[in-house]
Amino acid sequence: MKTYLGFIFISIGLLLSSFHSTHKAGTNIDEIVVAIRLGNAAQLSRYFDSRVDISLPDKTDSYSRNQAEMVIRDFFSSIGVRNFEIKYKGENNDSKYCLGTLQTKNGNFQTKLLVKQKDNKQVLQEIVFQSVE
Repeated sequence: MKTYLGFIFISIGLLLSSFHSTHKAGTNIDEIVVAIRLGNAAQLSRYFDSRVDISLPDKTDSYSRNQAEMVIRDFFSSIGVRNFEIKYKGENNDSKYCLGTLQTKNGNFQTKLLVKQKDNKQVLQEIVFQSVE
């Protein structure tokens, strides 16, 4: 009987831990969206891959994690972030993406985020901000 109860408790523990890790992995894109809504480059950089492709209206390049944080911080401070509205979220194999509109004091920007599974976590690999005219 004790063996049976032990098996049940271990099974429940494994089930709950697998649900937690699956649920946690799925929340990264939502946490990224929150960081963008707040215009918080430091919070956003927690999700950066070792290199991040960033496209801004005036430049496009691939940056190291630290460089990318500085580029995004400068961009956010120069445009005055007000809000980020999600238009679409989707998945493709090991990638998740989000399309939305970044609302700022200087106008709106169509925004694309690409998050990929790397090792045992999801990382932000690409951010695109295109000015809406």
